[in-house]
Amino acid sequence: MARRIKNYDLYSGHAWYVPGVKGMFGLVGWFLLGALLGAVVQSIMGLFMSQQAILDYGMIVVYPLQFLPAMVYAANQSRKNMLFDPGYQLDNRHFGQYGMGIMILVTVLMTFASMFAFDLPNYWNMQLTNQSSILAKAYEMFMEIMKQMTGGVFWSSFLVVAIFAPIFEEWLCRGMVLRGLLTKMKPVWAIVISALFFAVIHANPWQALNAFLIGLLMGYVYYKTGSLILTMVIHFVNNGTAVILSNIESLKDYEYMIDMMDRGTYYTVVAVSVIILAACLWLFSRIRVENPWGNIDRIPPADEAVTVESEPSEE
Repeated sequence: MARRIKNYDLYSGHAWYVPGVKGMFGLVGWFLLGALLGAVVQSIMGLFMSQQAILDYGMIVVYPLQFLPAMVYAANQSRKNMLFDPGYQLDNRHFGQYGMGIMILVTVLMTFASMFAFDLPNYWNMQLTNQSSILAKAYEMFMEIMKQMTGGVFWSSFLVVAIFAPIFEEWLCRGMVLRGLLTKMKPVWAIVISALFFAVIHANPWQALNAFLIGLLMGYVYYKTGSLILTMVIHFVNNGTAVILSNIESLKDYEYMIDMMDRGTYYTVVAVSVIILAACLWLFSRIRVENPWGNIDRIPPADEAVTVESEPSEE
């Protein structure tokens, strides 16, 4: 008798689609199609809404649409594969001896530490940008767009940047891309490539470095725990903090944390943050990895998923 596959895990409808590098580029194509679909919908919205209303609320509709074609495609591929191919759960619960609650707290602390630790290389990247007048002008345009996204109606910006982005981007970058790559190559390369993928889909050089560094961090966490919940927590804390800071009047004009304090205090905070980040990563390193592809649970194909009915015991 075929075993009934329980849909208890997050995004279980996509578990049997396990893309490699070729599949990763395929998902990019579907993502770009979704971006085009979003642009069309936004143009239609412009016929009925003011420009300011679109800036304030349009992304609530447009942002999820970017991911819809890729999600539908992955779901269809998963249904085709589930009869004969093994699947791998997108969200798992491998927290070692610590438990989920403790690891969420560690993850939050690690994320705040990483925000300070990664601020300095991002600041240096900005200094390189300022050496080119063309790049500096492009950066000003980019920052204006970012201010419109994070500095408009607070609840709308927070919903899109701090809630939608962690859910949809973690589904794509860790749940689909990294999970697939981990089953097909060495973990270090899978984590690096998925972090590069995460950087590229941000489509600008100023977010790319930070996205790559955060992508490496989230990739390692996913490899060790298999938990999309934890990578979403990292994404939520990072993005949510940015939205909140951008809506505080006294802080909204600061682009980097180095601008918020004197240099001595700043470098002390960065040093402490690096130590905290290293300590948190050490805790994650103590979680035992069960499989070559990380702590991601394999689901057998339906033709292997059988149950053996136990015989009644003899009295």
